Amino acid sequence: MDVQLYIYDLSKGLARQISTVFLGTQIDAVYHTSIVMEGIEYVYDGGIKTVNPGGTHLGKPLEIKMLGKTELPMDVIMEYLESLKEIYTAEAYDIWTHNCNNFSNDFATFLLGTGIPEHITNLPQKVLNTPIGRALQPEINQKVDQKQHRNGGLLGIENTANAPKTHQQIAATVRLPTTMIELEKTLQEAKKSCAMIFFTSVTCPPCKKLYPLYDELATETAHKAILIKVDVSRCFDIGTKYNIRSTPTFMTFLHGDEEDRWSGADPAKLQGKVRMLTQMAWPPHPHELLHIPTLRNTNGKAVMYSKVPPLSKLKAKMGPAAEDAAVSGVLHFVAARTDEGAAEVRLPDLDLFSWFLRQAPSKLPTEIMFTIVDLLRVALVDPRLSGYYAEEKDHKTIAPLLSYVNDLKDCPYSLRLVALQTACNLFSSSLYPQHILCCPALTEPIVRLITTSLLDDKHHNVRVAAASLSFNIALANSKIRAEEHHEGLPEGDQIELAASLLEAIGVEEESAEALRGFLLAFGYLVYCMPKDAEMVDLLKSMGAQDTVLAKQKIFPDEKLVQDIGKVLLGKGLE
Repeated sequence: MDVQLYIYDLSKGLARQISTVFLGTQIDAVYHTSIVMEGIEYVYDGGIKTVNPGGTHLGKPLEIKMLGKTELPMDVIMEYLESLKEIYTAEAYDIWTHNCNNFSNDFATFLLGTGIPEHITNLPQKVLNTPIGRALQPEINQKVDQKQHRNGGLLGIENTANAPKTHQQIAATVRLPTTMIELEKTLQEAKKSCAMIFFTSVTCPPCKKLYPLYDELATETAHKAILIKVDVSRCFDIGTKYNIRSTPTFMTFLHGDEEDRWSGADPAKLQGKVRMLTQMAWPPHPHELLHIPTLRNTNGKAVMYSKVPPLSKLKAKMGPAAEDAAVSGVLHFVAARTDEGAAEVRLPDLDLFSWFLRQAPSKLPTEIMFTIVDLLRVALVDPRLSGYYAEEKDHKTIAPLLSYVNDLKDCPYSLRLVALQTACNLFSSSLYPQHILCCPALTEPIVRLITTSLLDDKHHNVRVAAASLSFNIALANSKIRAEEHHEGLPEGDQIELAASLLEAIGVEEESAEALRGFLLAFGYLVYCMPKDAEMVDLLKSMGAQDTVLAKQKIFPDEKLVQDIGKVLLGKGLE
């Protein structure tokens, strides 16, 4: 997929003519940029907007620069773009430090591994380096604020094109097929679950009153049912095939076969039918009938280790490595992000930093590697940076780094701890969990790191960090299990992780924090597991219930001991 940079000159050539006289330095243009892919232009102005390429009031771009080709699937790109929307908000806009060019740079870095030309991103600082630029900064800021308030963005650009939807958005949206082929394809998607077709017409007022409810039901039943809407006044062939004589008419399909049909604009009946249909397609798991509120929540947040150490001390411990351009760039990024917030700092050269990380284990002593991994840990808190590594081909930077820690004969406590915390911070990007669970190159070193750390009887912090990473994995798997009705983490890895957690639970006698982490991770692995899973027999043969309940004497205040030991491993395994 081609990735293009559209470059505009907001001054329409005036900057080139008068900048030297006015500012004392040559400026070729007042740059405004955007990223163009697949016939859509992505731009930051009052939030991230999508428009037809070159179709705004800015007219044609000054230059169209081919940045390269991306192999990333559109669904992944759109999910990453959704994460950028939390950083590139209307309120966060700053003409000097957080503008359209910073957005283009971050987006291009994710897509291609490299950003946009530096003479564009460095332009604001070039202006501020002049006395006139600094003198005019307050007045320019005031005028920009006024324009943003009046236009909803500096340039007043409005959405004129629909961006592709993410997998989650598609699942939570009513489908609108316009041909028989599109409808049949959509029904085929629902062959293992269920679907409903709402036959409507542009001339049917009762139908229109049901539209908001139908949209809400599509969101409510995302990943469980596909809700479809067909306008028979425009799709005559579909109406004829299904013998639709009046609107609104509804049809339901269960596992590919027609289940029910009715007509009439009854909201309560529609709501009841949809919910009954999804229950028929997805009967509740026996565990869902148990009273374990903690484990029913799959929308919990992953554990992150975001505390930034004193960077001056960290830099001093790095020695000469701190002066490497790759490292100094990330140090600056972390410092600026800490002081000014994510919205005020652009990504460092991640390609350069990745190369450094791949070379470091063979060149640096372990005490220095600790500082490098710790720097990576705090940098990964930013979803832009973790999103970049989530989609790196073959995970060629992160996976070998974790394997390096695993392979050290006598791994220092500090390095093992920050490696665990770094792995936890991978979850800052919504793109990473799927890779962590499903990519053997990444899953294997992470599971190995956990299982070799859970029983560290000398370091409480290592056990807690291993529990946190286990929890993040188990929670991510539980969410896939609940929403998409399949297992994310392979069964063998689940069994290895559960067995290790159960052993850790059995020997934990000191740390209530570690025990709670073990129990939560273990509970999420077991809750709603497939009824025919090998883990059922394993838990029974290992005496899992007795192991958990035995903790009640040492940790009488931990409610999860009863919830998991008595309820989940008792009634839940009957």
